[in-house]
Amino acid sequence: MFGISDYGAFAAAVTVFLLIPGPGNLALITSTGKGGWRGGIACCLGVMAADQVLMWLAVAGVAAVLAAYPAAFNAVQWVGAAYLAWLGYKLLTAKPGDAPAIDIQPRQYFRQGALITLMNPKAIVFYMAFFPMFVDPAKHQGVVTFGVMAATVAVITLIYSVIVVTLTKVLAERLRANPAVVKWLEKTAGVFLIGFGLKLAAN
Repeated sequence: MFGISDYGAFAAAVTVFLLIPGPGNLALITSTGKGGWRGGIACCLGVMAADQVLMWLAVAGVAAVLAAYPAAFNAVQWVGAAYLAWLGYKLLTAKPGDAPAIDIQPRQYFRQGALITLMNPKAIVFYMAFFPMFVDPAKHQGVVTFGVMAATVAVITLIYSVIVVTLTKVLAERLRANPAVVKWLEKTAGVFLIGFGLKLAAN
């Protein structure tokens, strides 16, 4: 199909990767909890947009450039780690009445989701290694093949995100009745974000 050796396996692999906990999932859940359905979907669109940028950069061979200049790769990696840690710190130190760490405006959630995704340069390397696994050399159609793969990632991400946002919104409405639980979840999210930042910096 369009030069993809096993489209079903490709779609299944993308779904599995989406299910793995990471900064993107955490941003999606946090955005929905703070901004409702609109905030969650805006964050989802930001993640999708950034994913497309990273995928096409990978296709263009940016990963090879980053590999040739480790200092550049490390610099971007450290910026991403610092950004995640800063968000986590903001959540951990937030006090009742403080402005939220993430602005409750859909345009801000879009930016949040995009930045968290873009600040993970390893995603470029991941796509660079992941896509060739499912490309049929004999039937490869160049940009068409990668375009179908990119579109598939976008559609699966959208479906997955809508499900996560919907479930999170239902739970968030119930949790609002218990401020103590909400505060605990914010602190937990902060710890995880700092952890993701440290992991990114250490690798």
